[in-house]
Amino acid sequence: MKRVLIIGAGKGGMALLRLLRETDRMMVVAVTDVNPNAEGLKQASLWGIETGEDWRNFIHKDIDIVIEATGSDQVFKQVRAERSSHTVLIPGDVAYITSELLEEKESLLTEIKQQTDNQTLILNSIHDGMIVIDESEQVSFMNKSAERILGQNKSEVVGKYVRHIISDSRLPQVLKSKRKEVNQKLKLESGYKVITTRIPIIGKDQQVIGAYAVFKDITEVVDLAEENTDLKEVKTMLEAIIQSSDEAISVVDENGNGLMVNPAYTRITGLKEKEIVGKPATVDISEGESMHMKVLKTRRAVRGVRMKVGPAEKEVLVNVAPVIVDGKLKGSVGVLHDVSEIQSLTSELKRARQIIRNLEAKYTFDDIIGDSQEMTLALEQAKVGARTPATVLLRGESGTGKELFAHAIHNESKRRHNKFIRVNCAAIAEPLLESELFGYEDGTFSGAKRDGRRGLFEEAKHGSIFLDEIGELPLTMQAKLLRVLQDQEIVRVGGTKPVHVDVRVIAATHINLEKAIMKKTFREDLYYRLNRLPIYIPPLRERKEDIVPLASHLIQKLNEDYGRIVGTIHDEALDKLMDYDWPGNVRELENMIGRAMIYMENHQDVIEKKHIPSLVNHESTFSDIPGEEAVWLGGTLQDAVDDYEKDLLADAFRSHNFNKTKTAKALGISIRNLYYKLDKYKLDKDRVK
Repeated sequence: MKRVLIIGAGKGGMALLRLLRETDRMMVVAVTDVNPNAEGLKQASLWGIETGEDWRNFIHKDIDIVIEATGSDQVFKQVRAERSSHTVLIPGDVAYITSELLEEKESLLTEIKQQTDNQTLILNSIHDGMIVIDESEQVSFMNKSAERILGQNKSEVVGKYVRHIISDSRLPQVLKSKRKEVNQKLKLESGYKVITTRIPIIGKDQQVIGAYAVFKDITEVVDLAEENTDLKEVKTMLEAIIQSSDEAISVVDENGNGLMVNPAYTRITGLKEKEIVGKPATVDISEGESMHMKVLKTRRAVRGVRMKVGPAEKEVLVNVAPVIVDGKLKGSVGVLHDVSEIQSLTSELKRARQIIRNLEAKYTFDDIIGDSQEMTLALEQAKVGARTPATVLLRGESGTGKELFAHAIHNESKRRHNKFIRVNCAAIAEPLLESELFGYEDGTFSGAKRDGRRGLFEEAKHGSIFLDEIGELPLTMQAKLLRVLQDQEIVRVGGTKPVHVDVRVIAATHINLEKAIMKKTFREDLYYRLNRLPIYIPPLRERKEDIVPLASHLIQKLNEDYGRIVGTIHDEALDKLMDYDWPGNVRELENMIGRAMIYMENHQDVIEKKHIPSLVNHESTFSDIPGEEAVWLGGTLQDAVDDYEKDLLADAFRSHNFNKTKTAKALGISIRNLYYKLDKYKLDKDRVK
């Protein structure tokens, strides 16, 4: 930074002082003048700059530049004689010229500011609103009329994106197209209706530097025009709407005589228009009371009244409402609904709802009741699984809620907005299972659709498929499922071309898959694909502290199903429930509470011990494989695990042609861990062969 000494604090020195103070590359260290009252000295003192009457006191203080602003040749010569060799001396003439230029600059700036203020005043005075945006689509100006029309202050708007202020603004399009839009209608969020013209702002280099819109408030004009619209046009429009409606509509006057009916009405009643218009409202009724006459008498609407109309005695539902203008009854309007059509639509709606239920996950983690430590652990594991794309295997006895967990995992995952398809592998006949899961091609078998059909895996694209009772899957289907999990591909029945599927698999089983593998009824490789994220759902006998909240939840659910008002369960009845082991788990608990509520009197609202059927615990021979008791094969658990791991490593090593990298990847372990295990069990290429 250059150190500057200014000699002369008059007009020129003052101008230079202001100029140099605004730059970061020069620092004024002192200002001198023989006149101690010079304005430049006073200003320098205010800014903390040293001042004095004699420049000689400062000339040797490492000064880089001396500006002689006195205009005296004598002073200039004295300074030149005494300055250091490295000090630059600027004569007074230069200072004078600089002063004049600065004054001219100040004058121009003042003039420009005045013009800007005048322009702003003019823009704020006009009745039309105006808003300006820059090239980044941010508001840079808005006048007073725009503030009024938009209902927002300028200070809150400037600097924001225009579409945050006017959501339907087309100024961004004008920026891009460089074309103006003239006299466009727009309805603002504030309720104002405006006519707007949008124009791009083009710079000298033909680049768009912004855009502005001028808009005129036409709300009052439009409202006035709407109020004065020709009633004949309104009547014509209403008649057109009524005539084109699929709803059967009839209109009568204040005396109950027919004024108008539409084609839908004549279709349902079987009567022609001339048989109804001008006739009493009772003319089309074959059974029941005229709702038009009742409404004209009571001046109150009626809804959902059944009656029969026309010669064919068509059964209909009738809604009728009075027409009241300025407090005077002018007639009534009736709408008929064909009951047979309603029944047909209701049936279709039920079928649609059934389809939707098969494609949606209904439950979330909030629907799973349980605060026990075991249930809390299962829920935490399930929530972790929901956040990952990994295959989930739900294990637990029947009735523990595996399907609820599957629903909740899907609803918590990133796939929740796509389909959730449920498949019970034990409920579909084996010959049909493959075509249901993977679909089939045209002509695969007799009765097949011409263009083939997509299977459930394709239907679940980008969603989840829940394979319940996976342990019941035939071995042939297990091999096909393994390909889906490995390659994310399926091949339709009768086809050869693989189809990519993006689907997340959630499987569930109540059987012991490890024993099934030993029995050769379940593939070992499929087991490892499914078992990446196993979640064990505990039976009710292992979390009896959850019986209380479960019972309360089930009572409220069954109240809705049975139309009851049962409030709670007696402590003695609760003790009875707690003493039972519940081999059927939550499903059995719901069954027992439902039976108790059925046998209660309608006025009773507390489930008592006497209402609960007899519950007897039996010695359990529970096994994960139906019909088979658990058998201990002898040996320690670690020995069994080591033997199993050794066999698995050998099979995997052999299957991948003794390629260690591929083997480690297939097993889901690091190459370093694989080397450790191969060394541990002394497995090499020769011994594995």
